[in-house]
Amino acid sequence: MTHRVHPYVFRLGEVTNWKSRWFHLKKYQEYLEEDTILREWLAKKLSASHNNPIEIERSPNSIHIIIRTSRPGILIGRGGEGSVKLKSDIERKLVEIWKNRYPRVYPKKRDIKITIEDIKSPHTNANVIGELIVEDLLKRIPFRRIMKQAIEKVSSDKSVKGVKVALSGRLDGSEMARYEWLKSGRIPLQTLRANIDFSQKEALTTYGIIGVKVWIYTGDVFIDKSAKS
Repeated sequence: MTHRVHPYVFRLGEVTNWKSRWFHLKKYQEYLEEDTILREWLAKKLSASHNNPIEIERSPNSIHIIIRTSRPGILIGRGGEGSVKLKSDIERKLVEIWKNRYPRVYPKKRDIKITIEDIKSPHTNANVIGELIVEDLLKRIPFRRIMKQAIEKVSSDKSVKGVKVALSGRLDGSEMARYEWLKSGRIPLQTLRANIDFSQKEALTTYGIIGVKVWIYTGDVFIDKSAKS
């Protein structure tokens, strides 16, 4: 029986980097739970703007939240009103998390910094493609057409060397759930230096939950380990 490993986690330290970049001896558990709840809340709140998983950096008195999106105009708003409102919403959410989870160890007031970055090539981003597939499934477009269009859209980029899309569940409202997938090019999942972007989404349809998985391979990353820092 095989052991499945997340392609992003499998390559940590080789090609990919941690989404939470900080360390704390005394409040590691509290900060880790805070990151998890905040990241899930932001993913639901900002789903319309097609974001990458939220990255969080910490210092003793501040939190830096990095949001990479294919639609930065939606988040920033006119004159930066959207980013200001998002910052105040995050501050209230952090207060709510600590009051509900750890009321006795509530931390001191921390500065919150938000950085909104544009995704330069959204067609090569697995998270963006996964959210587009979810939107099409909710519109009740036939799933085979969705998969073909997604693969054609990703393959049109010259930097892409392989793409795979998989759907599972009651596809097109069938009585029995099944697993369907399409692939173009190659997806070397066992190669550590392979730059593979992976995303897993869920579409909440009237027939039930449909799982969406996307793999995008954009070539190998070679790091010169002989170079001394």
